[in-house]
Amino acid sequence: MRVVHNARHALHHGKVEMFRGELVPCFEVPARVDDVLAELERRGFGTVEAPAEIDDAALARVHAPRYLQFLAGAWDEWVALDPANAQRDALPSYWPIRSFRHDVLPASFPARLGLFSYDAGTPLTAGTWVAARAGAGCALGAVDHVLRGERAAFALTRPPGHHAGADFFGGYCFLNNSAIAAQALRDAGVDRVAVLDIDYHHGNGTQAIFYERADVQFTSLHGDPHTEYPYYLGYADEQGAGAGLGFNRNLPLARGTGFDGWREALAEALRGIADFRPGALVVSLGLDTFEGDPISGFRLASPDYLHIGEDLARAGLPTVFVFEGGYAVDALGVNTVNVLDGFMQRAG
Repeated sequence: MRVVHNARHALHHGKVEMFRGELVPCFEVPARVDDVLAELERRGFGTVEAPAEIDDAALARVHAPRYLQFLAGAWDEWVALDPANAQRDALPSYWPIRSFRHDVLPASFPARLGLFSYDAGTPLTAGTWVAARAGAGCALGAVDHVLRGERAAFALTRPPGHHAGADFFGGYCFLNNSAIAAQALRDAGVDRVAVLDIDYHHGNGTQAIFYERADVQFTSLHGDPHTEYPYYLGYADEQGAGAGLGFNRNLPLARGTGFDGWREALAEALRGIADFRPGALVVSLGLDTFEGDPISGFRLASPDYLHIGEDLARAGLPTVFVFEGGYAVDALGVNTVNVLDGFMQRAG
């Protein structure tokens, strides 16, 4: 399997995030990708390569131009407010909810920081834009391999992407790599693309991007948003709108769900994907379903991820894997490579 690795991911390294009223060390750290890369090397799995430079037009197929412009210049603006800001990350303090306007772009940088975000747990750092942009390149590189006939390819990058919407960041995510991959497949002529999100947390950004479209089906297995982040999306009654009605499917599961129950939901998701008859599959590969994850609540064990890979391979589709969440760093490499290994063993 081709693995497109973002060597610039560590340029994004948040110091702290706001968590329940206090600033705590970030859970989303560079060691996440480093551990996966080490496990790939230890097992001799895959061919690891760097992404090619990308045309930002590919980002604009998914994200709003004014949002991309903001991200590209955000750090310089943050430091221009106060030179001391160079030593601290940018976190938003204000959000334009409900009756507030979103169409006017404020001159104030803190106001724009809030306009383009939805939580205070996603620090913007000096290297965020470079790391995120290179990560999108990984997703596009993985797509290129699949379009050239590879059965599967893996975009190994951070920050993750599935919480990022067309014009907002949050949940540690800035650019939606899975959505960028799905759109690139469509632009290359794949008639229908399925996106399957198996992260513990609902991929609210991906859902929002494709919610009114019939050419990209979004399916997500995740913790019940009644109690789990991101709380405000991910309910079973969210089925799409307009042309997209019926092409969005959420399968929320209770905290404490073990592998048997989770695997039943995966089987149901894959049946729906088969009915959609896509030409390719994008998997938002979150590994925070692991029983030892510090901010999640499912009970999957490391050997279970081999079976997940096998189940995904049975779909019989060209598949782009995109790395998302997973915060039990010491087990993350094993769990990730188990999925990929199980997939390739089954795919042959």
